[in-house]
Amino acid sequence: MGALTLGLIAALCWGVHDTLVRYISQRVGVFQSLFPVLVSGCIATTGLALILGAGGLAGNAGLYAAASGVIFGLTGAAFYRALAIGPVRVVAPIVAAFPILSVGWAVMNGQEVTALQWGAVLIVVAGCGFVAATSKDEDGAGAQPAAIMWSVLAAVGFSVSFAMGQLSVEGGAEMTAIAAARVGAVAVVGLLAVVLRQPVMPPASALPILVVMGVLDAIAIGAVMLAGSFAYPAFASVAASTFGVLTIILAAVFLREAVARIQWVGILIVFAAIGYLAV
Repeated sequence: MGALTLGLIAALCWGVHDTLVRYISQRVGVFQSLFPVLVSGCIATTGLALILGAGGLAGNAGLYAAASGVIFGLTGAAFYRALAIGPVRVVAPIVAAFPILSVGWAVMNGQEVTALQWGAVLIVVAGCGFVAATSKDEDGAGAQPAAIMWSVLAAVGFSVSFAMGQLSVEGGAEMTAIAAARVGAVAVVGLLAVVLRQPVMPPASALPILVVMGVLDAIAIGAVMLAGSFAYPAFASVAASTFGVLTIILAAVFLREAVARIQWVGILIVFAAIGYLAV
């Protein structure tokens, strides 16, 4: 239940975050939106780690944390690019499939997952894809082949990043591991921007939104990493993958956007499957 709860917290944060990504990335640019988001999240997590007096990382924990951050930074660039050029109903179902890889990784490392649990995981992933695919999108004629490629890369990257992050917190010093991961993400995205000669400073008017996005993103990735301290940490990735579904629910509640009846069926099925995993 602990890992699933953390995953749902991550999904809620990413649901709000990704709605803002869709708005910002098309107007500011991939690196001019991603880099400030990572920097603000890095400042927040590092500051919290210093305030709490978090300890050092023992053994390979620091290496895992750094690797998690580097991969997450590269994955973020791929995800932002996919959202900038492709319709959400194409991008979201592909990216939301990453829990299959996460659970598969857990099984390969000795985690016992029953056939019914596998079934619930597949239902969550399929349900998220169905809800996203049946949503209306103003940009339905986007560059779908390129968006699909970036989405696949993002799905694989999220799975690997989360696995490395969860390994980094198994030995304790969770806040230090989370902060180290954020530093790695900032470093690799900054380096990539230099190599590609891409600007990273956004217009001043966009900074408040980007800072909020950075804090939300830091909370989300921190929640998924913290799941490494609980049983069935891969299930946090399963719950986190519902960010697209929660985005639609939030839009329906706060923005009065219409949700088709068939989508509500998919939403109920998704959370019924998560409820089963929590039992």
